Amino acid sequence: MGFTISEWESAVADWPVMARYQGAERDALRDMALRFLVRKNFASGGDFQFTDAMCLKIATMACVPILHLGLDWYDHLYTIILYEGDFVPNRPYRSDDGVVHPQSPGLSGEAWLRGPLILSWQSVCQTGPHARHGKASNVVIHEFAHKLDMLRDGANGAPPMHPDMKPGEWHDIFSAAWERLQSDSIHHRPLPLDGYSLTSPAEFFAVCSETFFEDPQNMKEHMPEVYRLLCQFYRQRPC
Repeated sequence: MGFTISEWESAVADWPVMARYQGAERDALRDMALRFLVRKNFASGGDFQFTDAMCLKIATMACVPILHLGLDWYDHLYTIILYEGDFVPNRPYRSDDGVVHPQSPGLSGEAWLRGPLILSWQSVCQTGPHARHGKASNVVIHEFAHKLDMLRDGANGAPPMHPDMKPGEWHDIFSAAWERLQSDSIHHRPLPLDGYSLTSPAEFFAVCSETFFEDPQNMKEHMPEVYRLLCQFYRQRPC
């Protein structure tokens, strides 16, 4: 699968985050995205007719978090299933009122521990610092953050630490941030992240990750210690 530089540039042109990556770093991101496409398989969900440009954009978004980590961090993932809109998992679902429904509600994305990653193209297009309830959203980065999280003891909000990082510090700072936001939510105070982040530690890490790349200034201002740890983990400083 070969693509020209102009084809890649066209595919990612409408993603503002790309302005952050210039020169050699931009070249490295393009090269990684193209190698990602060689290694991974894109499959249609619900007979959706996706295009090469869509695959290029998704591959680039997926590679942004691992640009300074390496493509081998995704070695446990082989297939990305792309739907046009939200997809409905064929499994029972228990709503907040305790009622069990035969099918889950529509989802914009999902990452399986030992399986594919599923995305809604409509949700991929709804990306930005204020795209989800006025908060940062990037379903690609969100779901791929889950895949990184799953590399160590499953999806629990604690991905593998680099040798120069302290797992205890990660646990303490993320736990304190989680508890503070839980309190803010209970008392109806404004949150710097989408409220979905409080669903579980795994979702907290995933939402923090998409916010880190899509709205880093907001995170740096309101969650400076979490921002600092994500800079260490992703080996990037977006602002």
